[in-house]
Amino acid sequence: MLTSIVPIQSIRKKMKPMNLRTLFIRTREGNVRNSEANSHPHGIPAKAGDWLPIAALFIASLNLRPTISSISPILEVIRKDLDMNAFTASLLTSIPVLCMGFLSPLSIRLGKHIGFERGIACSLVMITGGTLLRMVAHSTPMMLLTAVLTGIGIAVMGPLLSGYIKKHFFRNIPIMIALYSMALSLGAALGASLSAPIQMKLHSWQTALAFWALLAVTAVPVWYAVVKQQVYTPIIEASEPSQTSALPWGNKKAWLLTIHFGLMALVFYSLMGWLPPMMESAGYSSFYAGMLLTMFALVQIPSGLVVHMLLKRFPSRLVWLLSASFLQLIGLILIFFATLPWLAALLCGLGCGMLFTLGSLLPIDEAANPHEAASWAAMTQSVGYLIGAIGPIFVGWVNDITHKFGFAIAGLILITLILTMVQWLIGQRKAKSAVETAA
Repeated sequence: MLTSIVPIQSIRKKMKPMNLRTLFIRTREGNVRNSEANSHPHGIPAKAGDWLPIAALFIASLNLRPTISSISPILEVIRKDLDMNAFTASLLTSIPVLCMGFLSPLSIRLGKHIGFERGIACSLVMITGGTLLRMVAHSTPMMLLTAVLTGIGIAVMGPLLSGYIKKHFFRNIPIMIALYSMALSLGAALGASLSAPIQMKLHSWQTALAFWALLAVTAVPVWYAVVKQQVYTPIIEASEPSQTSALPWGNKKAWLLTIHFGLMALVFYSLMGWLPPMMESAGYSSFYAGMLLTMFALVQIPSGLVVHMLLKRFPSRLVWLLSASFLQLIGLILIFFATLPWLAALLCGLGCGMLFTLGSLLPIDEAANPHEAASWAAMTQSVGYLIGAIGPIFVGWVNDITHKFGFAIAGLILITLILTMVQWLIGQRKAKSAVETAA
């Protein structure tokens, strides 16, 4: 069993408390040591600036969710304009998630051949093109095509960012995962909160959706600068697949993390895609329901840093995994009874945000080098997102049949209970591995 290369306890003992200035100063030093320690095949950054790797990570992460979160606040407008049923509408959220599931393993080969940085830059170009195409999406097939294109970009970029973090921030992984999660949640919040006002102002839902290409357009030159500073060495394929870069299909711990990620994603994308319609069906106005989605997304922004601070005080992943699931469970119960909707959105948002941060950290814990980190992330995200894509489809299908959301919300509550059982199994295996390592 692989053990974490940067356990929290080790960081606390060996490093002095760090502020952001110290982190920036050490970034280049950490890049060099990380590359040398792991014999990274793509070389090391060529005189990278202190701020550039961190800024690049933040702005890339910012682009992972707006193309998905911008759909839900104006979903009813899109459905009426294109005459969509609930099942078809659910595909606008589920298709990008399905792309993440099917294409995440391919991102490992892409990163191996052209480098993490170039792979991420190409992904941003794909997201830009798919988002801009929504400006002329006047039919259901065209909207579904844009979902595929943006989904491909998101799917490829996700695992590559995990490898990028492992490569460039070797000694500061927890705080960089927190920054990554914060940017990801901020992107989701921007899409959720601004799409409806833009649509009402411009009287065009196509423009409101295409607007989010601006984030990707801004990110492309930043990543061009990152790519220009890298020195790459061609990779010669080995006759046998490398154990450090192959997906860990035979690892039981990897499967537990994958199932955990999938159940977590299922609940998250169900709420991201259907929370406003759920609240509208309970009698709340469309504006109020949209604000609840904004609350759900906004509260996730600081959740990554909250998790980082909690782990510094008490490093047990299991305690905070179970705590986050409990918050999510209470929020879903409130949604089921349509009671205290603001509190429900807050609890669900905080729970989902903490779960995503911890779920992103767990695979990196198990990796010994950047390519292995990307491989573990690719497996958890590929199968995990396939599981997660079921959520929005399930909610839409149940709504078409029953014309109510109650049964679907009850299903999400059950999934959260199953999630806590998986977390307990992860904690038990982690404790067993620690004992075996000590022995």
